[in-house]
Amino acid sequence: MEITGLISALVIGVIIGGLGRLVVPGRQKISMVMTLLVGIAAALVGTFAASLIGVSDTSGIDWIELALQVGLAGLGVTTLARRRTHQPH
Repeated sequence: MEITGLISALVIGVIIGGLGRLVVPGRQKISMVMTLLVGIAAALVGTFAASLIGVSDTSGIDWIELALQVGLAGLGVTTLARRRTHQPH
């Protein structure tokens, strides 16, 4: 992955985090900062996974890569929200 790919993955990660939060039903009790960090991680991992399966570089919008990223962000948001809910006060 080149530096431009890394930077674009980080920028897209901010958007992915928001989309990941939107696909999870209900209210998530995690901060926006955590949502953004989850989005960045999901964008990076999703991009890597898409490159492994050969769908990261297509001649248009990379819908499969985007779906992987949003799905991973949704999973991350759900995991963090559940961990926060089950912590003792």
